[in-house]
This record gives sequence, C-alpha cells and structure tokens, in this order.
Amino acid sequence: MGFKLGRARQAEMAGGSLRTKLRFGVDAVSDASVPGTPVIRKSLAEGILGEANMDGSIYISNTVQPGSQEERQVLLHEMRHATDMKLGRLAYNDDGVYYDGVTYPRQTINGRDMIKVDGKWKEAGDDFPWEKTANI
Repeated sequence: MGFKLGRARQAEMAGGSLRTKLRFGVDAVSDASVPGTPVIRKSLAEGILGEANMDGSIYISNTVQPGSQEERQVLLHEMRHATDMKLGRLAYNDDGVYYDGVTYPRQTINGRDMIKVDGKWKEAGDDFPWEKTANI
C-alpha cells in the first residue's frame, strides 16, 4: 500500500506582507498565535481583555478586534504573565496570588474577586505588583 504526503504547503507572501499562515492545532477563530501557547478567543467579564491561565493558555476577549494593535498589546501583556508563571515567579489559585515569594490572599467579597495587597482588599486592576511589571 502506498503513502503520499500530498502537496507541500507554505506561507504565502504578497507585496511584502504575509498573506497566509500555517496553523497547527490553533483555534480557527483566532488570528493571534504564539508558538507553544494556545490563544483562545472567548467572552470574558466586562473590562477584561485577556487572561493568562495556569495551564499555559491565554484567553483574549472576543471584543478585541483580530489583528488590531489592541490585540497585540493584550497578547504581549498576557505573555509576560505566562512567562512569569513558567518561570515560577507567578502563580494563582482560588485562595491567593503568589508573586516573587509573597502570598496575596484572595477572596470573593460581595460577589467580587478581591485580592489583599498592602493590607487592603482591592479589585482586579493595574495596581498589583505583577500587573505593574507586565505593563512595562
């Protein structure tokens, strides 16, 4: 019995721009891709544009325009978190966020996800140490 590989497929260029991408196991809905990191488009909570997950995947809000500068910024930001997680610098679970050897307790207070930083309960935002380093 014979075996054929078929036609070779290559990325196509047109006028100096990439016209097609080769995809391997990437969700067809998403144009964003990062080698070794699944990028998944989905509905996220209001005001959340992206999430880096402990399993190594990244969620991007389906409100972010594919191919836009905003998508690029969200991906870069979440990749910084994903890298910190792979290096063991950042981790989280239902009870807390663990960053650079410090434990930040986490609780649901009045239906909102809150994290205790510097003795104060705060809702998600850019005011956390791990967010400040990812926004550089």
